[in-house]
Amino acid sequence: MYEKYFDLDERPFSITPNPRFVYLSQRHRDALAHLLYGVGQGGSGGFVQLTGEVGTGKTTLCRVVLEQIPENTRIALILNPMLNPAELLRAVCVELEIDLEGTDGSLQQIQDRLNRYLLERHAAGEKVVLIIDEAQNMNREALEQIRLLTNLETATDKLLQIILIGQPELRELLARAELRQLAQRITARYHLDPLNRDETEHYIRHRLEVAGAERCPFTADGLRAIHETSEGVPRLINIIADRALMAGYAREVDRIGRGLVRAAAREVAGEEPEMSGGWLRGAVAVLAVAVILAGSGVLGWAILHEPEVEEDHSRAAWQQMLAELGPDSAWSEIAAAWPGLERSDVARTCTGDDVDEVACLNLRGSWSYIVNIGLPVVLELSRPEGARVLMAGMESDNVLLRYQGQDYRVPIRHLDRRWLGDFHVVWPDDGRILRLGDRGEDVARMKELAEHVDSPEWTGGTDEHYDEDFRRWVAEFQRRHGLMDDGLIGPATRLFLKAPHADAPSLLTHLNGG
Repeated sequence: MYEKYFDLDERPFSITPNPRFVYLSQRHRDALAHLLYGVGQGGSGGFVQLTGEVGTGKTTLCRVVLEQIPENTRIALILNPMLNPAELLRAVCVELEIDLEGTDGSLQQIQDRLNRYLLERHAAGEKVVLIIDEAQNMNREALEQIRLLTNLETATDKLLQIILIGQPELRELLARAELRQLAQRITARYHLDPLNRDETEHYIRHRLEVAGAERCPFTADGLRAIHETSEGVPRLINIIADRALMAGYAREVDRIGRGLVRAAAREVAGEEPEMSGGWLRGAVAVLAVAVILAGSGVLGWAILHEPEVEEDHSRAAWQQMLAELGPDSAWSEIAAAWPGLERSDVARTCTGDDVDEVACLNLRGSWSYIVNIGLPVVLELSRPEGARVLMAGMESDNVLLRYQGQDYRVPIRHLDRRWLGDFHVVWPDDGRILRLGDRGEDVARMKELAEHVDSPEWTGGTDEHYDEDFRRWVAEFQRRHGLMDDGLIGPATRLFLKAPHADAPSLLTHLNGG
């Protein structure tokens, strides 16, 4: 919309990755050197770890690395590592085009096939590198499996080099005592910080030049304001600068200063404008005229953005709700969702105490992972620090949060800045452990639930005997869901078998109203 007004050939601040716009600051070049070290030199067979905040350019660097791969290198790139060990190994094999035909799908046979492939590549003088993006989302079992892969070696060389890329939570994850063996094998670490003020200015000018600009439309104050409001995060720089250019176009100004940048940043953050009749309404008015003049092609753009304006009037309520949250904000809500649960029992069991008849499983995953579980959950938020809130539903780009008996529809893009993937699932459970040799109705019920599981398939009937065949099936089911594969059915295994779901409150996925 504003390209012609500012004499640009294209939009300079699109968040869609475009290799022509890549800008490597000194810290990005240092990080790139660490990654290329991992690919080329092999890092002595250890791990190479790259971390950075959301939007600092980790994935962009990964793309640059892939463009500079030596000819004798095979790369397996895993973008979604929230898999159990067997699924993760299968994904690696798919990336490396390893034929798994003839295997029974077991972890051991997949690993044997991978080991054979690595030996073949080593004999041919080739390197194999595994790159895992968003590695902070991996569970303990998957990380342990990755560590075991570094044991694949000849008498002189490691067969596989592994690069872990993730958000700062990856450092916290690997600092846990149970993962110390993996942490000790990290031979190169680099944390990608946001851009400083000078780098931010160079970044903006670089993208404008690539887009055809003969001059910078931002004043010196405007450039400083972009750095202050984005805190040097490239993705936020792009979004704020793009909105500010739109504001300049709407108000017909050719120099964009601090005021317009800060107004753009407030709109990006979902805050109310400081004055009524601000630039955003002016932008909508200009765009309305543009729709009339330009026709239906622009009409689709305007319709897409119209809800943004309407949403301004309701934002204050959910923003205030998020600001009020504390560590105990969710216990009453989750207890009320389950008949028979008491708030005090829920709070105790989710904070470490053993409470009869109540189960609380602490998990880490994505929005889709929660939807797959299908129950209301308690989200752990990073802002306010230590805050918890009940997630009652999800649809499209919104999450339904419940606080003090009231539901709030909150855009996912805002929660993504506060939620790092940790959550609690709470449900009534007697805590009983079913094991090999047990008999009774509870065993028969677990077998009935097993018949509804797609993979692994259970075809052993629904008798009341916990036999060896069922124990093996349970262990495989546990491995597929990242649980300890001990063959015992406790609360966690019952949850993933959907035992609590029969009389459970459902996670709403068809939200109505606002």
